[in-house]
Amino acid sequence: MRGLSRRGLLGLVAGAGAMVTAGAAGWSRLAGASTGRVLASEGPLPKPFGVPLPVPPVARPVRGAGGADCYEAEQREGRVEILPGRKTTVWGYDGIFPGPTFTARSGHRTVLQVRNSLTVPTVTHLHGGVTPPESDGYPTDLLLPARCSPGQAHQAHSGMAVAHGGRMAVGYRRYEYPLPQRAATLWYHDHRMDFSAPQVWHGLAGFFLISDAEEDRLPLPGGERDIPLMLCDRSFEADGSFRYPVHGHDAFPDGVLGDVQLVNGAPWPVLEVSATRYRFRLLNASNARRYRLRLEADEGGRGRFVQIGSDGGLLAAPQPLDTIDMVPGERCDVVIDFAGFPAGSRIALRNTVAQGGMRDVMRFHVVRKERDDSRIPARLAASFEKLGPSKGMPVRVFDFRRTNTGGDRQMWTINGRPFSPDTVLASPRLGSVERWRFSSDFHHPVHVHLAQFQVLSRGGRPPAMADAGWKDTVDVRPYEVVEVLVRFAGFKGRYMLHCHNLEHEDMAMMGNFQVV
Repeated sequence: MRGLSRRGLLGLVAGAGAMVTAGAAGWSRLAGASTGRVLASEGPLPKPFGVPLPVPPVARPVRGAGGADCYEAEQREGRVEILPGRKTTVWGYDGIFPGPTFTARSGHRTVLQVRNSLTVPTVTHLHGGVTPPESDGYPTDLLLPARCSPGQAHQAHSGMAVAHGGRMAVGYRRYEYPLPQRAATLWYHDHRMDFSAPQVWHGLAGFFLISDAEEDRLPLPGGERDIPLMLCDRSFEADGSFRYPVHGHDAFPDGVLGDVQLVNGAPWPVLEVSATRYRFRLLNASNARRYRLRLEADEGGRGRFVQIGSDGGLLAAPQPLDTIDMVPGERCDVVIDFAGFPAGSRIALRNTVAQGGMRDVMRFHVVRKERDDSRIPARLAASFEKLGPSKGMPVRVFDFRRTNTGGDRQMWTINGRPFSPDTVLASPRLGSVERWRFSSDFHHPVHVHLAQFQVLSRGGRPPAMADAGWKDTVDVRPYEVVEVLVRFAGFKGRYMLHCHNLEHEDMAMMGNFQVV
């Protein structure tokens, strides 16, 4: 399928975007390359550690129906203060960025009705969710704006997306999440084909937290000391509006990097903490930026993380870490114990693979002592199952790389082919486990919808510490082979795997698999 024919429909109500192809000029060196190119902001940037950390509000069900918790969310523009003294127009769920945090129980059906009050089509994907295909957020399952004219709606319904199996809706869409899965930190974000990168950049993302009885029994920090942290970078115009390249796919083919670090939508914020343990649910919601996080006290010395969970929920046992590596789409649940720092201490969370001011992420300020009844047990997930390879297990290969598709046309591809809704790369059986082999020529965070996996090997060696637990997103580095054991549980139907560098995803680095 040609990129222009695809955009012909998906650019129906929106103007920004570019072709999925790009010339060879401007591509970075592949081996050891940065994951993207910095888009510099216009105007002055705020000084780090000048604003308090906000925490996204928790959504409340509007009703219960048929044993389900029913939520409503409106995608709309909102005016928020991100840079002090300036207003930014966001595209947000309920007009805020990040969107509201949805909380749900494992195995308890949750229904989310989304209204699109923007001027562009959207698609909502529950990242990490075990969901039926019709609610998974397939990129051509467009939700057209509520103000879409009858002529536009007719043109969309008779166009490419429906021809390739897209499920269209106008104004409203109902997403059903049965959630047959463990407690985990998930997130939701826009997944519209060719436009995920700019639409997530403008604010269409938020947390979705699942709890269960197993996690409830653990004496981990909770309440106000259980805090989600959405890490992402953005760039801004002089008036405070988001800055994103109009032709980002051509000028920024490796990915767009911002020069303002945001945590929960605030630039380089500060969180006042007591000298106790805190649980932080870390999410890398950046388009292309990678993180290697480290704790550094202003007075000298370093703090330590204790990882308790990954993309798919609790680890079998906690693992102490000096640093945490995260690529776009990944989550990492950690506990930080501030009891070893005296009152008045300031501890910076830093990204050691970033440059300049982007090395700072946020600051913790220990302001008081407090009683702490929490602890980290030696065993976390009592029911954790360790997968192992077998001789009869299907083995599939997925190669993520830049491919010359003729003349000077270069595209991000899987197995040498750009994405087509009509092409199925694999047909695993429901309930089966397969061995998938990912290879690459660049930094590609590979995300698999529906299924969860465990990393078997990295470059022919045992997995890295960051690969622990059940995963749905894995870092595949330049000229590296990562093998994973993937379990296909939940539902039959069409799902996706793709690179979660959002510019790569928009430039056709996606593929279908069909659970049969």
